[in-house]
Amino acid sequence: MARTLLGALTNAARTATANTPIPFASRAQSNSVFGQRRDAEAQMRAMSAVGTLFAIVDRTSNATALVDWKLWRKAKSGRAEDRTEVTTHAALDLWNKPNGFMPRQEFVEAQQQHFDLTGEAWWVIARHPGVNIPLEMWPVRPDRITPVPSTDRFLSGYVYTSPDGERIPLELDEVIQLRRPCPWDPYRGLSPVLSILPDLDTSRYAAEWSRAFFINSAQPGGIIEVPQALSDPEFDELRERWNEQHRGVGNAHKVAILEHGKWVDRTISQRDMQFVEMRGATTDRVREAYGISKTAIGDFEDINRASALAAKGWFAEQQTVPRLERIKAALNHELLPMFGRAAEGLEFDYCDPVPPDPETEAATLTARAEAAAALRTAGWEPAGILSAVGLPDIPYTGAPAAPAVRPTASWDEAVAGLVGEDIEAAMRWQAVAVIDDNTCEPCRDNDGQLYRNRAAAYKDYPGGSGYVNCTGAEFGNECRCKVVKRRKGGDE
Repeated sequence: MARTLLGALTNAARTATANTPIPFASRAQSNSVFGQRRDAEAQMRAMSAVGTLFAIVDRTSNATALVDWKLWRKAKSGRAEDRTEVTTHAALDLWNKPNGFMPRQEFVEAQQQHFDLTGEAWWVIARHPGVNIPLEMWPVRPDRITPVPSTDRFLSGYVYTSPDGERIPLELDEVIQLRRPCPWDPYRGLSPVLSILPDLDTSRYAAEWSRAFFINSAQPGGIIEVPQALSDPEFDELRERWNEQHRGVGNAHKVAILEHGKWVDRTISQRDMQFVEMRGATTDRVREAYGISKTAIGDFEDINRASALAAKGWFAEQQTVPRLERIKAALNHELLPMFGRAAEGLEFDYCDPVPPDPETEAATLTARAEAAAALRTAGWEPAGILSAVGLPDIPYTGAPAAPAVRPTASWDEAVAGLVGEDIEAAMRWQAVAVIDDNTCEPCRDNDGQLYRNRAAAYKDYPGGSGYVNCTGAEFGNECRCKVVKRRKGGDE
């Protein structure tokens, strides 16, 4: 199956290459992708027909493809910051090099073009005979893949149709589909292009009319009236003389001299057609369909540096991240399970493309500096303070404000001890148990436990004595444990 499919894909690429130069006579028919045609191929070809659409799809697909990815082993805590990076794995190798002809960047860009134009992206998985894990992935044109519905399993498989008409059946584990859900068809995606076909039509026709304006005498056509019928030689001669003297931009606005004829103007000026306003309105409609701002496609008119930075962050957050999340879901829920037990507990994740906010960074830095100053006043060592609050290590030359105490708690614990407490309450407390044959196991285990402040110590020892987890009461024994405040030297 893999060899058959790979051959069909190669044939499709060869056919596409051979058909790239379109003869002028058939170009109008081949480019007639709006209005009359609404299929996936017409939606994809629209990218090369309208400049605004090309700019949008090119920008979104490039931004998505340039983001780096990493493979992680999930932590038991479930928190992303506790994950461990996996640098060697077959799934990671496949994602970095989906097939022998394209790196990940090209693969992602191609499938993202398909998705942005048709609302669908298809990855076909290739395996060698006798090998269960995926060895190659190919981005396949959406118009060549057809889902096969099932009455009891929703989907029974897919069919790939090659350019020569060969139909190749594909199993569920050979295809991964990314789609923008379609309200009326649960098997296919919904394309933004469908919502703007009349606008794209208008833009293309306006461009063609402008082109014809300059080719055909730099004005639309008119009528030459003659008083009597012309013979074929006379008609041909009149036409050739007119084209020779007035056809083309270089002959625009020349005075026409007609023998036995009268020129009747039938033109509609560019001003009357208002093409500038028309094409501008079309650009707005295309941007609205994709939710793209002017700055995203390079229009920086009336924008300052602050607005440009904000626009950059907005594009990454509102346009790039949703596309990455869709790819991430496909990788983690469809591709990784194909690797069996070797992929258990693993997940792909992308590097955040959203640039940091300068104002937020400045506020965070100020808050950390103020927290460091408060900890220093409480007598903590400068080196430990900087590390705890996430500031870089810098030389310290000033005299200590108070006898230093090396921090033994985390930053959160240190700050918690300072907020709402006096300096004395910020010192450490220690649990003390009477160890003998009557000491219960919980009290024995908690003997010597350190607490960041009085509030934390009294939570386990209400009023300063009696461990809350003591089991001696079950045998009629009163808990003899207590908490005491430690001096700065560490002794009681």
